[in-house]
Amino acid sequence: MATRKGGRKGAAKRGGAAKKGGRKSASRSGGRKSGGSRRASSSRGGGAKRAKRAPNPAFMKPMQPSDELGAVVGARPMPRTEVTKRIWDYIRKNGLQDQKNRRQINADDRLRAVFGGRRQVSMFEMTKLVNNHLKST
Repeated sequence: MATRKGGRKGAAKRGGAAKKGGRKSASRSGGRKSGGSRRASSSRGGGAKRAKRAPNPAFMKPMQPSDELGAVVGARPMPRTEVTKRIWDYIRKNGLQDQKNRRQINADDRLRAVFGGRRQVSMFEMTKLVNNHLKST
């Protein structure tokens, strides 16, 4: 009886014990499926073209920034997406991203008012803190 490459002999070489039940049969689905694609309309497969994803209306609704946030992004109402873009433009323009840990934002005087007095926040906390300064129009 011939052993397959990487069979029991390979397990003995690595120092691990052989499994009690033997090898799994090839008919079991345990790994990646071969052949075919998962989706009928794959982006590469030439299937039906999918429509471009529509933006979420909740993100596109104009929101009024507070006075503190208005000092950074502008005082007129704008969508949340635009607020986020303008904050990141301000951070990049003033070099406020931490050099060692790029996920941290070092606040200057204007951003410290938005961040509740904190000197440093993560980029994930930043969105939560900014949302506190947005009101529906």
